[in-house]
Amino acid sequence: MKPEIINLIRRNLLEIIPDLEGKEISNDDTLTDLGANSIDRGELITLTLERLDYDISRIEFVGVQTINELADLISKKRML
Repeated sequence: MKPEIINLIRRNLLEIIPDLEGKEISNDDTLTDLGANSIDRGELITLTLERLDYDISRIEFVGVQTINELADLISKKRML
């Protein structure tokens, strides 16, 4: 399931920050390094959770810095 979540996060990230199109994006790059500000990060989390139809408190995502960390947290919370 994590690979599907990562793909969704990456697609959502490109939708939110179109300037990333065609650039190499590592799942371990921080969202800040990819150009995401706090509003972009909030939008990325909200959009991803909506598209997965998951209800996870946004406070859970404080401290998440990378695509991998975001996907890990969503995967773990989904299992609970």
